[in-house]
Amino acid sequence: MPDFTAHEHPVLAVACPTCRAKAGAWCRRPSGHVASDLHKTRRIEADRLFIEQHGELAAIIRAAPGWLIDPRGRARD
Repeated sequence: MPDFTAHEHPVLAVACPTCRAKAGAWCRRPSGHVASDLHKTRRIEADRLFIEQHGELAAIIRAAPGWLIDPRGRARD
């Protein structure tokens, strides 16, 4: 299972289905240059896997030490 707290951005925990960037690597444009944003398909896949792994109520929060997962984050809204 992906570790959503291990990277600079949580979405980097999964590989990109669009440009085939590996987990941990930023997305690439067709020209080979680094993309300015992560591909939508990658963000959707990261959301799907995060919910599958942590549940629908979980949230990921940026904190001083890095990313933290709050298992009941959305329940507190």
